[in-house]
Amino acid sequence: MKKEIPYKIYLSENELPKQWLNLRAFMNKKPAPLLNSDTLKPMTKEELSEIFCGELVQQELDETTPYIDIPEEIRQFYKMYRPAPLVRAYCLEKALKTPAKIYYKFEGNNTSGSHKLNSAIAQAYYAKKQGLKGVTTETGAGQWGTALSMACSYFGLDCKVYMVKCSYQQKPFRREVMRTYGANVTPSPSTTTNIGKKILQDFPGTTGSLGCAISEAVEVALSSEGYRYVLGSVFNQVLLHQSIIGLETKTALDKYSVKPDTIIACAGGGSNLGGLIAPFMAEKLQGKEHYQIIAVEPASCPSLTRGKYAYDFCDTGRVCPLAKMYTLGNSFIPSANHAGGLRYHGMATTLSELYYQGLMEARTVEQTEVFKAAEQFARVEGILPAPESSHAIRVAIDEALKCKETGEEKTILFGLTGTGYFDMLAYENFHDGKMINYLPTDADLQKGFAGIPNINL
Repeated sequence: MKKEIPYKIYLSENELPKQWLNLRAFMNKKPAPLLNSDTLKPMTKEELSEIFCGELVQQELDETTPYIDIPEEIRQFYKMYRPAPLVRAYCLEKALKTPAKIYYKFEGNNTSGSHKLNSAIAQAYYAKKQGLKGVTTETGAGQWGTALSMACSYFGLDCKVYMVKCSYQQKPFRREVMRTYGANVTPSPSTTTNIGKKILQDFPGTTGSLGCAISEAVEVALSSEGYRYVLGSVFNQVLLHQSIIGLETKTALDKYSVKPDTIIACAGGGSNLGGLIAPFMAEKLQGKEHYQIIAVEPASCPSLTRGKYAYDFCDTGRVCPLAKMYTLGNSFIPSANHAGGLRYHGMATTLSELYYQGLMEARTVEQTEVFKAAEQFARVEGILPAPESSHAIRVAIDEALKCKETGEEKTILFGLTGTGYFDMLAYENFHDGKMINYLPTDADLQKGFAGIPNINL
């Protein structure tokens, strides 16, 4: 007899994953290595250790270990807010009058309001274990900076955050949460670093980008004794930590013998996308299952759908290693009118390679359509979603409506990465009719492409 599926599926503490899943270990063709920008040779452990914590470098370079143990101290912290619920969206299904079954993994039930805390606490733990004084980082919409400030406060570490200037101005309350947890928050680009000054000179009046903020954070880490740089997306170590999202999701679905047909996640740098799809993609790579996996990105920052697959700098100041990824160019700066986060110029190397191999799809959505979906979801499911998450909601609704037309009873899973209570200015602009869609022209994109180094390896 088939079990009745509850509205919310909770796992017990004993079912909390004890290991992270390393997706690269399941890939026959591995992502291209990070390159030293001077020598154009793969970055060594010693070189990366100048920027990152030692154990995080080990995780960054590991392409063979399928599962990596989660330290007990991190698992104990996870128990404050994990396991996170998997929700059957009965109310949304009813409102859409669709035969599709819709599930979402909700990652917003912690003070940081998003999935970012899953990696923040891990990176802070390794920094503390290494005996560091503090860490530096960048943040766009602010979820990562908020999560890291919480994690650093927990371990007694100093935290320096460079926040994309337009977000710093648009989201003052996110900034204040960081400061509440003891972080020093600086709008980027700033006049406090050499790279920040140069960017302001080259791009007067710029509202910033994640690439700019990364450059500043790395400069400060390299010039400050006892500090290392940490980051909230893109790199392999982050996707590893975020795999807990997908592992919990699959365990919950398996309890009720549910197999998703379509898996949908928003995509900026790739942390949420990589985390949600990890165990499902591993099965797909092994030939055990065939899932439709859809990455959803903003039309104003379309790295997968309109970018180039090439080696590029991870930051605007060109102080970071080179990564082979789908990129819009390290100097690309999204429109300040874009309110939904997901502002990074490139995509994680692991996800870029999977996309290049045709193992997942990518779609873009315009932000007014994103906020329409967010509003519709909030009214029927009772959660005010983050704009980033709402990109996935938009496509999940679109897919469910297709099922309504065809009568197909697909099972749809999407990631609800967090809440939108610090994004009310964006919601206000949407409700007041002030929100506009911005689509970069080919000429706009060409300016970014022109700065991609010519490396053929």
